[in-house]
Amino acid sequence: MSGKELADKVLENVDKVVIGKERTARLLLTALLADGHVLLEDVPGTGKTKLAKTLAKSLDMDFARIQFTPDLLPTDVTGLNIYDQQKQEFVLRQGPVFTNILLADEINRATPRTQAGLLEVMEERQVTIDGRTYGVGTPFFVIATQNPVESAGTFPLPEAQMDRFIMRLSMGTPRKEEELQILERYMEKEPLEEIGKVLGREDIQAAKEEVRHVYVHECVRAYMVDIAAATRSRDDVTLGVSPRGTLALLRCAKAYAYLAGRRFVVPDDVQAVAAAVLAHRLVMSYGFGRSNESKALIAQILDRTPVPTEDFAI
Repeated sequence: MSGKELADKVLENVDKVVIGKERTARLLLTALLADGHVLLEDVPGTGKTKLAKTLAKSLDMDFARIQFTPDLLPTDVTGLNIYDQQKQEFVLRQGPVFTNILLADEINRATPRTQAGLLEVMEERQVTIDGRTYGVGTPFFVIATQNPVESAGTFPLPEAQMDRFIMRLSMGTPRKEEELQILERYMEKEPLEEIGKVLGREDIQAAKEEVRHVYVHECVRAYMVDIAAATRSRDDVTLGVSPRGTLALLRCAKAYAYLAGRRFVVPDDVQAVAAAVLAHRLVMSYGFGRSNESKALIAQILDRTPVPTEDFAI
């Protein structure tokens, strides 16, 4: 199966439930194949959770959801050892992280201590409980949601946590025509209950392996480095994109090219994913993580950075 066929299958299935969000869904799939995690950030009611659940239901993989609340404990996320009276020994009760696709709903409602419970598993695909290390599912993909406009009872994600997400995406409000389609589609049924799985775990694993072999020309790699370097030399940016961010840009550009049906990356692929991959990593001089300002800055850098024009194929 080619990357384009894979993308068409998944996006067609997602479109049966979530209307008008093809680009967001494509970037979500891009992040999965790039072996990263996604933060979906937008106002309540725009379909963040619905999109995450639709993608999970389209793939034949284990799925778990955590509803983050202020009283949630780290052990509620990772699991803990419980003493078994019959066996007379401690037995691990696995937490929701032992899965393939994890929906961390309203992640910024949990305390920083609980949020930190995801740091190790997001980076290393393992959790440490009482000194023992356990691997989680393969693949492992976290989709976290948060509502930026709500301040009561929320705890902003620290920079270290934000940097674990390969992309930050927003849903946006639908156009009038799209909202009319939503009303019509949901008049008498729940589309999410009617869709089925279109890809298996093996398909995703094979696709991730093929993404690793997508070719990136030296001049395109230099283009990515120039974009990242430009974020570090501005007066309005206290902390620019780190090398981890540049690597994330590389991985996402390769996955995006693969889903477009190509075996090589072109500058358009870099531009398509740059804002989603880089904007949330910037620490602006007037505060961290302002979405609109940081996205506008990345767009400005893309406009000013010379685009290579070589033959990018192998």
